[in-house]
Amino acid sequence: MHVKEIENGIVLENIKDFELPHIFECGQCFRWNKEEDGSYTGVAFGKVINLRKEHDKVYIDNTNYNDFKNIWHSYFDLDRDYGKIKEKLSAIDETMKTSVEFGYGIRILKQDEWETLISFIISANNRIPMIKRAIEALSENYGSYIGNYRGKKYYSFPKPEKLYNLSLEDINFKGIGFRGKYILNAAKLVVNKEIDIYNLKNLETFKAREELMKFSGVGPKVSDCVMFFSMDKSDAFPIDVWVKRVMEYFYVPEGTSLKKIQKFAEEKFGNLAGFAQQYLFYYARELKIGKK
Repeated sequence: MHVKEIENGIVLENIKDFELPHIFECGQCFRWNKEEDGSYTGVAFGKVINLRKEHDKVYIDNTNYNDFKNIWHSYFDLDRDYGKIKEKLSAIDETMKTSVEFGYGIRILKQDEWETLISFIISANNRIPMIKRAIEALSENYGSYIGNYRGKKYYSFPKPEKLYNLSLEDINFKGIGFRGKYILNAAKLVVNKEIDIYNLKNLETFKAREELMKFSGVGPKVSDCVMFFSMDKSDAFPIDVWVKRVMEYFYVPEGTSLKKIQKFAEEKFGNLAGFAQQYLFYYARELKIGKK
């Protein structure tokens, strides 16, 4: 890959394993939206950028080389060799081989831990349009104004301190509902330093999961999402309805408990379990595998 600075942005040349729909529509993030021209605009780390791809070039607009080096290089996980991961997973069995071929351009974003925690608390028993709407409402009301980009105003995700003294009425936005009390509880635990959200990545996966599940509204699935999508815990294996379906369709008997599916995945995929989950999830959801 070669990085070149251009006017108001940069271009990544000869980039591999990087497909925008695979990355932004595989269930890992909620603040990226597809534009009419096929590009994607997103907000992360207090910045707004737009990505478009032409052949083996990815154009990142509204940024500069310094921000690319300090933020986006890590955010898009550009140091990781996804070719090797796909090779190892494809060798496991035909199902993984097919899933990997289907979602060949997936990359795991390295997101902010606090934002990921709240986003996945909101995601519980919720639909993607509602999750996105709730996150935008929280950001517009309690985040910081970033600026206007292509005629639209953008706001950063609110810090825990901004939510600390709010009431349930203050965050009663569409898509939040019963999850409001969990959001306010999380803000209090983080601000009062009862849980150090930014240090959990330094713990072993089982210990980080235990700590995350101290947050109200956080069970095994949400904790594994937070660990994999923001803490680089690639042995985490988030199980939602699509993953459960695809695992029962290909690997385990119907009605297998989530705990047993988790154990099966840990043994079968090892420290690549999270990546296996993403390829399986994307494959299952797009093809509606196992849907009754």
